Amino acid sequence: MSSTVKVVVTGAAGQIAYSLIPRLVDGRTFGDKKVDLSLVEIPQVVDKLEGLVMELEDSYFPNMGNVSYTSNFEEAAKDGDWFLLVGSIPRGIVYNGKKIEERSDLLSINGGIFVDQGSAIGKYGKEEAKILVVGNPANTNALIGKNAANNNSQLWMAMTMLDSNRAKSIIAKKTNNDISEIANMIIWGNHSPTMYPDAENVIIKGKIGNSVLEDQDWIDSVFIPSVQQRGKAVIDARGASSATSAAKAAIDTVMACEHPSSSNDCFSAAISSDGSYDIQEGLICGFPLMRLDDGTIEIKRDLALSDYARKKIKISIDELLSEREAVKHLMK
Repeated sequence: MSSTVKVVVTGAAGQIAYSLIPRLVDGRTFGDKKVDLSLVEIPQVVDKLEGLVMELEDSYFPNMGNVSYTSNFEEAAKDGDWFLLVGSIPRGIVYNGKKIEERSDLLSINGGIFVDQGSAIGKYGKEEAKILVVGNPANTNALIGKNAANNNSQLWMAMTMLDSNRAKSIIAKKTNNDISEIANMIIWGNHSPTMYPDAENVIIKGKIGNSVLEDQDWIDSVFIPSVQQRGKAVIDARGASSATSAAKAAIDTVMACEHPSSSNDCFSAAISSDGSYDIQEGLICGFPLMRLDDGTIEIKRDLALSDYARKKIKISIDELLSEREAVKHLMK
């Protein structure tokens, strides 16, 4: 094997991680690299990871390297190449005697977690480490973590690939195409019900979306709301949040960052804005991204945005600005 990559996963005893972790060592996500795993959980459940490690060993993954587990994030973070921050306090559970229902509660509770994790990643992670925040509210958690890390050579991302994959599936059904024929599906803005799934720039069997999807009423009344509310629909249907699809989306994001993008495709994740598309610098915002041959991730800057698209994106940007204001006390 050519090299070794160390991957740190938080929330490692949860449902998403249970689907995610085996795919990290299956020889596909990182190619022929050996993968060392550092699994992190809160002290109350960290012992449950012993059974997961047993399963990994019993599965005989040829690309699996060293596997460790701990409740000490600083210990886990040392020399990490990839950080998949899955763990966070979810909506609907009782925390300190209070049921967590509002997004503002999530911002307050999870913000402190990501200050500590961001600081540890900035101090102990590799200089070129990539960090994918899965735990919600993902964009603002990533903003808090990036600020705490204070290390501009590390790449912080919030996951929007799940929304992108959902949007691809809906468009594939609408146009009677295989999902593999849908590309360039960008999610702009926040990973929240304000997100804007871009039906204008999506590529459908080699054709740009606004030349194929000529039903604006369907876009307004079916497509956009379906993508925005899909997470809630899954919870209503199965009594739990997305797990398998969220794990797949995290893997898809890692692979998009590990392998060069094709010339006519880009992938979706939220990263710190550099002012592209007139979006305020520093916000962790969903963008069209490209992985270049040298391994860097850049915003694809040549997409056309209609006035309609810009208005939709502004709604999500305004929410992100509001969230940033709500956590400004954590960003010193």
